[in-house]
Amino acid sequence: MSQIQRSRLCDGVYFTDVRDSRFKTMKISANIVVPLRKDTASANALLCSVLSRSTKAYPDFTALSKKLSSLYGAELNVSFRKTGDNQVLTLSASGLDDRYTLHGESVAKELSLLLCNVIFEPNLRDGAFVEQEVEQERRQLLDLIDSEFNDKRIYANGQMIAHMCRDEIYGVKRYGTAESIKAATPQSLYATWQHLLKTAVFEVMYIGDSSPEQAIGVFEQAFASVDRAPVTTQTEIVRTAGEVKRVTEEMNVAQSKLVMGLRAGTALPDKEVYATLLMCAILGGTASSKLFCNVREKQSLCYYCASRYDKMKGIVVIDSGVEGENIEKLEKGVLKEIEDMQNGVISDFEISATKLALINSYHTSNDTVSGIESWYSAQLFDGSYKTIEEMAAIINAVTKEEIIAAAKRLTLDTVYVLKNQ
Repeated sequence: MSQIQRSRLCDGVYFTDVRDSRFKTMKISANIVVPLRKDTASANALLCSVLSRSTKAYPDFTALSKKLSSLYGAELNVSFRKTGDNQVLTLSASGLDDRYTLHGESVAKELSLLLCNVIFEPNLRDGAFVEQEVEQERRQLLDLIDSEFNDKRIYANGQMIAHMCRDEIYGVKRYGTAESIKAATPQSLYATWQHLLKTAVFEVMYIGDSSPEQAIGVFEQAFASVDRAPVTTQTEIVRTAGEVKRVTEEMNVAQSKLVMGLRAGTALPDKEVYATLLMCAILGGTASSKLFCNVREKQSLCYYCASRYDKMKGIVVIDSGVEGENIEKLEKGVLKEIEDMQNGVISDFEISATKLALINSYHTSNDTVSGIESWYSAQLFDGSYKTIEEMAAIINAVTKEEIIAAAKRLTLDTVYVLKNQ
């Protein structure tokens, strides 16, 4: 079982040590947390990608790759996501745990130094980032946007959220817009970088079995010279839907998409989020769920139909692939399953099977270093970290009455349809 210790390094900078002896590798991640904003999301995402290409000490991708190779084939990765009304930019390095190095050297220290080089000492020319590197990462980011447009399930989900939260910051995509990405310059990214160093909240996470003290020392020294004024992060919660918004988009598609957005009526830090999480899984989160067994298998109304709950934002999303002539029937079928749950039509088998499936998925996520990192980084805004055992106990304690109450809080907000022209 993992042991967790969290400490404050300086204003707005925190270090979480997750000790686990099962693996021969370790991972250290710097999560850079900023408010999600339409005018900065694209620049932040592009900047994070550019930072990972080179540093002042390793001024091109080849030199950086050689350094990583010298550290027993270590890896450097970048990602960005939207968590509530916050944008989380992650720079992570993974490599051999210090216990297994040949000459007693500390890979954790070296990777911490490398991450700090990436964050604090980027490759700059005349007060700006290298134009060629900016252009390369700009193309990569635009290609990502194109790929999500071509994946119609991802596209339809994104469109539903954009319409559902059109008056909320949550409607902004994790990477902003293609137009803003194209407008960014090496000079503007330099200003973005300086702003992030001063105002972002940094959540550093270390997963391994060796002492994190050397890594902590590296980050403490790196932040010592930075004048910090970290922002306060928060998320707007809309608990009840108003008039149902209906949006239909026509496109040349082989399979139509129906995506429904519902207000869950509860979000963190409410204690009811766990009952809502289980309710959503019973509805459409497992192979034994109501949507899978009844709407897909028995009624044959769709190719797939699944539900998920965003406990940060208090939103339930139900997405499905369907033939055009079955769209209306499918919507009625989904709403019927929700109505049944609100009326208490939930069997003991459905509850126990779903609890078991959820807890098994938690344990499966704990089988790799990256899985452990994902488990705890997903709880950055929960107020406290919970182990898998603690989360399993909470899920097992949820009662049928609490599940029914969670279903009754659901209100339909938006129905988005993507169908063939």
